[in-house]
Amino acid sequence: MEQNGESHLKEPLLPASSGASPAGASPRKERKTRKVMFSVRGISCASCAVSIETVVAGLKGVESIQVSPLQGQAVVQYRSEETDTRTIKEAIEELNFEVDELQEQEIAVCRLRIKGMACTSCSESVERALQMVPGVKKAAVGLALEEAKVHYDPNVTTRDLIIEAVEDAGFGADLISSGDDVNKVHLKLEGLNSPEDTKLIQTVLETAEGVNHVEWDTVEQTIKVAYDPDITGPRLLIQCIQNAAQPPKCFNATLHSPPKQREAERNHEIRNYRNQFLWSCLFSVPVFLFSMVLPMISPYGDWLSYRICNNMTIGMLLRWLLCSPVQFIVGWRFYIGAYHALKRGYSNMDVLVALGTNAAYFYSVYIVLKALTSASFEGQDFFETSAMLVSFILLGKYLEVMAKGKTSDALSKLTELAPETACLLTFDKDGNTISETEISTQLLQRNDVIKIVPGTKVPVDGVVIKGQSHVNESMITGEARPIAKKPGDRVIGGTVNDNGCIIVKATHVGSETALSQIVQLVEAAQLARAPVQKLADKISRFFVPTVVMAAFLTWLGWFIPGQFHLYPKHWIPKAMDSFELALQFGISVLVVACPCALGLATPTAVMVATGKGASQGVLIKGGNALEKAHKIKAIIFDKTGTLTVGKPSVVQTKIFSKIPLLELCDLAAGAEVNSEHPLSKAIVEHTKKLREQYGSHSDHMMESRDFEVHPGAGVSANVEGKLVLVGNKRLMQEFEVELSPEVEAYMSETEELARTCILVAIDKIICGALAVSDPLKPEADRVISYLKSMGISSIMVTGDNWATAKSIAKEVGINQVFAEIDPVGKAEKIKDMQMQGLTVAMVGDGINDSPALAAADVGMAIGAGTDVAIEAADIVLMKSSLEDVITAIDLSRKTLSRIRLNYVWALGYNVLGMPVAAGVLFPFTGIRLPPWLAGACMAASSVSVVCSSLLLQLYKKPLHVEEAPRPTDGTDLV
Repeated sequence: MEQNGESHLKEPLLPASSGASPAGASPRKERKTRKVMFSVRGISCASCAVSIETVVAGLKGVESIQVSPLQGQAVVQYRSEETDTRTIKEAIEELNFEVDELQEQEIAVCRLRIKGMACTSCSESVERALQMVPGVKKAAVGLALEEAKVHYDPNVTTRDLIIEAVEDAGFGADLISSGDDVNKVHLKLEGLNSPEDTKLIQTVLETAEGVNHVEWDTVEQTIKVAYDPDITGPRLLIQCIQNAAQPPKCFNATLHSPPKQREAERNHEIRNYRNQFLWSCLFSVPVFLFSMVLPMISPYGDWLSYRICNNMTIGMLLRWLLCSPVQFIVGWRFYIGAYHALKRGYSNMDVLVALGTNAAYFYSVYIVLKALTSASFEGQDFFETSAMLVSFILLGKYLEVMAKGKTSDALSKLTELAPETACLLTFDKDGNTISETEISTQLLQRNDVIKIVPGTKVPVDGVVIKGQSHVNESMITGEARPIAKKPGDRVIGGTVNDNGCIIVKATHVGSETALSQIVQLVEAAQLARAPVQKLADKISRFFVPTVVMAAFLTWLGWFIPGQFHLYPKHWIPKAMDSFELALQFGISVLVVACPCALGLATPTAVMVATGKGASQGVLIKGGNALEKAHKIKAIIFDKTGTLTVGKPSVVQTKIFSKIPLLELCDLAAGAEVNSEHPLSKAIVEHTKKLREQYGSHSDHMMESRDFEVHPGAGVSANVEGKLVLVGNKRLMQEFEVELSPEVEAYMSETEELARTCILVAIDKIICGALAVSDPLKPEADRVISYLKSMGISSIMVTGDNWATAKSIAKEVGINQVFAEIDPVGKAEKIKDMQMQGLTVAMVGDGINDSPALAAADVGMAIGAGTDVAIEAADIVLMKSSLEDVITAIDLSRKTLSRIRLNYVWALGYNVLGMPVAAGVLFPFTGIRLPPWLAGACMAASSVSVVCSSLLLQLYKKPLHVEEAPRPTDGTDLV
């Protein structure tokens, strides 16, 4: 930090991207220009290449083409709005050349909100429909998240065609985001009076440097701009709009916050199900009263038995009139769902509900018409079965949607952590602050300087450039204690500044912040399908047809014996015949079996677990990693930065004379302050801490002269008129300093502990020594011990020397050690263990350990800091704490246990419910499950599974190690 002036505050902390153009550069090329490569067979000479180039270059939209006869390749540059790869490929094939599939394809990604999915069959149907779209490379559909992530080739298909495919499958689809709008801003425009003004602003923005995509909403008068944060930012875009106006016109743009789509749609879905349930109840309750209650209460229900025509009664007519709106208006959603499912060749819950309600309704209509036309016919209608069945199913869906909303609570809380406003500082040319402006956090740009006062949240990721404070990062990392921050330290957006005012320069804004990346990782994890989900997928394929067959056999199994009087006549309830009894049993079997609960068993548990893990500083990248972690039998630990802190520090001091400890350290630090060696920095830092302990808070070190570095030995300097030597035994021998037996013994003792012994001599007399080491993390030994109790073996693999490795391993309790191994060797060790049938995890710092992290069954990156998107790791431990290794494994075990319980619960409903619904208990106990009660059971099954998953919200870490207070200097005085 400079002592005078603050000009450094204006200097960019991060260099501009290499792709950035200087101010005033010519407008960039339109992004819709694409490049594609074909493999062309049959090119025999240069004239073949020329003919291909001539024909393709003549196509509309083709900007350039290069054909290589030797490699048999054609590279085409074209405008996607005027032509496509298929047209180009066909043009080459018309010249009698064989064109292979594209060798290089541009892959784009988009996320869609899927509406109307009810069970696993629905999500599989959407996935199949997406994968059938030409150009779609990969599609993942999350049932619980109600989203789809699609990887596609924009040269072959478009987002509109992908959405159409989902809609053709019978589901709704809305675009959430695409790959080119990760960094985007919504602006509300004012002052536009004509279409020319709109076109002007759109042109100005599209030609602005760093703008990737512009999307206009003419109804709301808003514009969405996707941009490159390395080149531009929201405030520059607003300025572009304002500068586009020619007097007397005046354009103005303000930040627009569109409603949160997921939350708005969730609330809309909840309201929709609630309203449908209430409308259904409005008709179903009277039907129930007229059918089940009033006829039992004489004389109040006698009027329902009055005949209107022949044997048709008032009760029949009222039940028919009241049930019909429930069946065909409120229940229309089940018809639509069943139609689209059967059209696509699969079956789902809607098919079961439609079959059950239609069987009850149309049989009841038959009874009414028969009674209307016959004076002697007597029969019992089932209108209450149809109406109440729809009502209970809608109630179950209403409760299920509300419960599913709770599964993403942890993620919602993360997204709300960032503050709405920030205090932006403006400086003059001399670096002096001239203004403090409160602006929206969304308007912050890279390299902005912001002021954060005590008690406020950090708006974006950045680096402290002035001031000191403690920052509470528990909401991001789960670390309970506030972390000290000083100039040069990084801060994370969404954390809380506790007790000091700090000036921060923004390094990551928008979607690049740690908070945004955490949310993106968790959302991706929730969308990924866990391997255990395959069980539900397999069952769901034949589940509904099996249930339909079981219902038919149930009806047949009761109807035929009834017709031949094979069971006592008193089994048949009054006002019923054998056909109606059999029909009720069949309908009950149809509706009691619900595939929804089975489909929700895994994704809801994964959603809750990944969200809970993120809130505690453990980022699990998908259901695959979550499932594998519970199988871990061996964990390989790196040493530096994993088992150890990764920062050398003085762990012990020794005095060999009567000189005070503080004076010894002051002299040593005075000699070392000009050195950049890590050990020198450790001595200087130790001296500062020692001063604080003794009541001195000065950072000023003693003046030194004649400073000299002795490579491989140490340093020498004249400090306060004294010759100070700080180094190893070799330095002392070089200056002919005598080593006493006591010093020799201390050096040997220190080296046995794998520590570096630094001797301090004043005027050629050794006055003391400092033992420097990379200390173990305080929780290391407890974590290794706890892993052993979990049946997991711990192994250390490091590139350090054997003496250090064995000493560290002995201290933490690791028995198996591999030392002096390079990163590739670590990966080979993991593969050797995997060959023995072990599921192996690797815990490393995510940089030089990336080959091992990728090779392991589960890679855990520790020491991630704000860079949470470590590609090689399956799990990111944000706190850099070894406790979270146990947390990740334990959370995995708890989640898999919960998923199994969900499967037992979901299948248990069907295994126990279907026989009861089929009437197994009826001959012995007289107990039967009416269709409306079977519907209530079916609805309860889905709700119960979601609530079971929600219990994971109560998860607590199995191990939490509090750092024990240690002596500040670790001094041994003799």
